Amino acid sequence: MSDYGPLLPVAVEAVARAAEVMRRKPPGALTVKGDRDMASALDYEIERDIRELLHVATPDIGFLGEENGISGSGEMQWVLDPIDGTANFVRGIPLCAVSLGLLHHDEAVLGVIELPFLGNRYAAAQDDGATVNGSPIQVSRTSRLSEAIVAIGDYAVGEDAAAKNRLRLALTARLAESVQRVRMTGSAALDLVWLAEGRLDAALTLSNRPWDMTAGVAIAREAGANVIDWDGSRHDAGSSVTLGITPALLEDTLGLFRQAAA
Repeated sequence: MSDYGPLLPVAVEAVARAAEVMRRKPPGALTVKGDRDMASALDYEIERDIRELLHVATPDIGFLGEENGISGSGEMQWVLDPIDGTANFVRGIPLCAVSLGLLHHDEAVLGVIELPFLGNRYAAAQDDGATVNGSPIQVSRTSRLSEAIVAIGDYAVGEDAAAKNRLRLALTARLAESVQRVRMTGSAALDLVWLAEGRLDAALTLSNRPWDMTAGVAIAREAGANVIDWDGSRHDAGSSVTLGITPALLEDTLGLFRQAAA
């Protein structure tokens, strides 16, 4: 399949439904998933609802949710983060999102992301461009690191957090020396759509969990971003990290990453 556009309406319906639930309901009880990691009762409720909706609408497409894993099978797979930025959501911080993407042979080919408390819905299908609230969007044309606003993903928690954070801290230090501002929003989906819209000039996340990345990668790429792995190769579901960068800053930003990793 090469035309993914016909699947956008069902993805938009699913995400809009989830976003409305987020606006109406509190987080509910919290479940500890690991060291400083949690899910809310609403995460689980939204995922169950969207899993069922997509199973009925697209029975031949598999599903991967952050909270309850895989169901179904096939060459394509829906990938859902029911609430990206749960820690923000629980505290009433509006930087959170519903993120639904589509993988085809490990390639992010479609994405819909809604920011329920900021009023924006982003969508893209491969080769069809990216939009916010129906209007086309493109990445920024920023060409100097000194003028760039760059988001970096959350610091690691859990197993091997100290080792993982050495690179994150080193990259933060390199960015602080070179770019206009560094931001940490707490939502990878939000970072990638703000990159797509030109609000950010790079979104650097030193991990690659599919529910965090699939939708945002599809949207950022359709808006003109380069989305790559640590070695500069094209990003896919098997990549180690997720580096989304506006084209004019690609080499300079990748250079900072390599300096931090050295």
